[in-house]
Amino acid sequence: MASVRSGVTVPNIGELDLLLTMGREAEEAGWDGFFLWDHMRFSDVFDVAVHDPWIALAALAATTVRIRLGPMVTPVARRRPWKLARETVSLDHLSHGRLVFGAGLGFPPAVEFGSFGEPTGERERAELLDDGLAILDRLWSGEPATVDGRHHRIDGVTFLPRPVQRPRIPVWIAGMWPNRAPFRRAARWDGVFPIAVFEGAPRPITPDAFAEALGFTRALRESDAPFDAVVQGAPDTDPGDYATAGATWWLLTDDGGPGWEDRILGEIRDGPPR
Repeated sequence: MASVRSGVTVPNIGELDLLLTMGREAEEAGWDGFFLWDHMRFSDVFDVAVHDPWIALAALAATTVRIRLGPMVTPVARRRPWKLARETVSLDHLSHGRLVFGAGLGFPPAVEFGSFGEPTGERERAELLDDGLAILDRLWSGEPATVDGRHHRIDGVTFLPRPVQRPRIPVWIAGMWPNRAPFRRAARWDGVFPIAVFEGAPRPITPDAFAEALGFTRALRESDAPFDAVVQGAPDTDPGDYATAGATWWLLTDDGGPGWEDRILGEIRDGPPR
């Protein structure tokens, strides 16, 4: 696992202080990254305590020094891109250049969007995502930015300060294989995160499917800039299989079921896979 960075990604639910403890202990135990899911509402069947990941990440940025941090992933379609630009740059400065920005469509749409009267259609959310990413990229530049998108437009707007990171805050695009559209999008950015295989419902992605998704994405790359390939797995997953398939990051995760806090905290304290 020497060539693969190891992180932790956990749901933004439960006790807020415990989420912060997990992040700080992940740094102490030698993990490379700690990422929070960005859900507004997990289910329309049962209620759980949900916390704003951006507030939690700001607290972690102020109380850690080394570990990479970020939302994994933010549904950009429900955000105003200019507000998101201010938040991402502020968090990048607060963390001294440790932010990774994970972005995607958001799932499940009926719960995450429909509950609040927002568009649930995949096409419109994809257009909003692409508009938002384009505006973020231009506003991060610190130069006068003009973007004429399908749903959002800015005209000659300059945002300062620029992010600490150059040429920009890394953007990882998530998607469910074998839907090709998110992976075409990912090829234009800084990393790809095949969250799952979707065949009627999401299920864990296998090493073979991960390799297929990564190969599809890399074939569309027009840049030789560094590009991350990110995969998540439960504690009983063998990260080595994904490293062989081309992963550069392996993220320990849990489904948030009963007892998840104790399970994930124990794994964090054991340290990253070697």
